[in-house]
Amino acid sequence: MSPLTTKPVPRKIPRMEALPFLANAKAKLGPLYIVHGDEPFLKRQVIRMLRKRALGEEAEEQSVSTYAGDKAEFAEVFDDLDTVPFFDPMRVVLVENADPFVSKYRPELEKRLAHLPDTGMLILDVKTWQANTRLAKMIDSAATVVCKAPASYHLAKWCIDWCASQYQKQLGADAARLLTELVDPEMGLLDQELLKLSIFVGARARIEFADIDRLVGNNHTQDIWKIFDAIGAGNVKTALAIIDRLFDQGEEPLRILGAMTFQLRKLAQATRLSGTGMSLGAAVAQAGVPPFKLKEAEQQIRHLGRRRLDRLYEWLLQMNLDLRGGSPLQARTLFERFLLRLARKNEAVV
Repeated sequence: MSPLTTKPVPRKIPRMEALPFLANAKAKLGPLYIVHGDEPFLKRQVIRMLRKRALGEEAEEQSVSTYAGDKAEFAEVFDDLDTVPFFDPMRVVLVENADPFVSKYRPELEKRLAHLPDTGMLILDVKTWQANTRLAKMIDSAATVVCKAPASYHLAKWCIDWCASQYQKQLGADAARLLTELVDPEMGLLDQELLKLSIFVGARARIEFADIDRLVGNNHTQDIWKIFDAIGAGNVKTALAIIDRLFDQGEEPLRILGAMTFQLRKLAQATRLSGTGMSLGAAVAQAGVPPFKLKEAEQQIRHLGRRRLDRLYEWLLQMNLDLRGGSPLQARTLFERFLLRLARKNEAVV
């Protein structure tokens, strides 16, 4: 089927998701693509793939034209698209931030859809795309690519797959989860860290948990375990001293929180598993706590108690929001208050 049809379809057409689109490098190319959504990393990947498939690796620059959507004129864009390329098989015309271009020239675009040149490819990079418009219904799902980041709980799996396909490195599930805790949930940032990690490990085929802790987390995991060990032993003074040292060393608060979240979630998961009848020791092991930390983790869970552990996700989310500007308090003060909440011997929820 051609990626275009000239007749409106009286139903909502499902759109192509970016990740399956990127994985299908052999699909037939069409003359028009709508690349829309709010994930810039995926947009760049889709546009790069379309350009590469249309023109090859050694394309001439004069075969690619880029226009700003708020300034582009319809006649100029389509004159360029209709121009036969001299050195390459196709001419690629990209309109970036094309929402105003589409709004301004919607009737003209509808008329031109049936007369797009075989030697050209038009890419409209838009943020929003309403599927119930006449224009959208005239374009098949194969030419409409949704660039939306996976849900946060799927990002670790994406990191594993992306690392294997792009950098030919294996990334373990636990290592991937740590990476997504330490780095903001933006695919572009995660890709940058995966690139650095792949270079860091050199000839090794696998990126280990310790590699991420060392390169991305600045060895935060060891410090966070020391904090929780101190809390579990009732030694809040030591826990506060470690946090003070991290801040004095200039560590990024959100990265400290990421490492802390990674560890606390294991404790919360172990608590849920033990509530199903599993022994606490088995639950801690199944939650992914390292074998050499099982005893300490059990002690931490017993100290925190179920009431606090049941509210950990809520508290961690609030800490994240506060550190991003939701609280007038300094980051160091927020962490100190959080640790004091965890260190109390009773389980009163505050």
